[in-house]
Amino acid sequence: MNSPMLAFLLIFLLATGAFAAEQNDVEFSRPGGIPLTLDLKTPSGPGLFPAAIIVHGGGFVNGNKRTYVTPLFDTLSNAGFAWFTINYRMAPDYPFPAAIDDTENAIRWVESHAAEYHIDTARIALIGESAGGYIVAYVGTHLPPDLRLAGVVDFYGPNDMVLQIQKHAPPDLSKPHHPGAMEFFSVKEMNQSALDRLRDLSPLNAIHPGMPPFLFIQGTADEQVPYEQSPKMCEAMRKIGATCEVITVKNGRHGMGSWEKHPEMAHWKPEMITWLKKTLQR
Repeated sequence: MNSPMLAFLLIFLLATGAFAAEQNDVEFSRPGGIPLTLDLKTPSGPGLFPAAIIVHGGGFVNGNKRTYVTPLFDTLSNAGFAWFTINYRMAPDYPFPAAIDDTENAIRWVESHAAEYHIDTARIALIGESAGGYIVAYVGTHLPPDLRLAGVVDFYGPNDMVLQIQKHAPPDLSKPHHPGAMEFFSVKEMNQSALDRLRDLSPLNAIHPGMPPFLFIQGTADEQVPYEQSPKMCEAMRKIGATCEVITVKNGRHGMGSWEKHPEMAHWKPEMITWLKKTLQR
């Protein structure tokens, strides 16, 4: 190809946004002077693309934008979705609601940069796993007026924190258990005041008509978050007219990474994409 034709092609590709974008460590917020970053990847083509904002787990105290959630990356890219995976502030230094605020600011950043990355702001979903599942469920049930979400995907999130704590509690409730969650929620010991706080901050107790559609994905052999958490919240949502579905991974343990070793568990990927495409369609 001669130079003029190559130059024309490059100009055309730039004008139409046909280049796929892939960037790492892009700052999206700086709360209290702390830089928070995200990684992103968009499809090639002019768009407008549906997008997913990904929130990692790690017990509220561990992890980063590249841990635990990597099985989502190719799954979303191959289906034509843009994705943004974020860091957020964690306990013990930054308890609730820091991670909630950071996730909401990530949504604002994606919306404000939608033209740059050819994102359809009406087709943005929030996806989280484990502690990140709690975070996205909380955001989805407490969405500020200036934000909108087309859907929420909650992988094995503890949406009933009282149930979560009690399922793993030692006989003496005054002793520490689930230290990450207790630090995140600023709970020092399990007394009635602590239980009331956990109940108030549970997404299960904040469902309401008009909230975004939810998809729950969880394994039946989850050893960290009781499997009943997902169908329990979906059932409660349906009772008030909210939309939800549950994808059950038979014999799946905690963590989508562990499912990768079992081909029979891979059905969650096409099923999630089908749900996203159906839910995010205009």
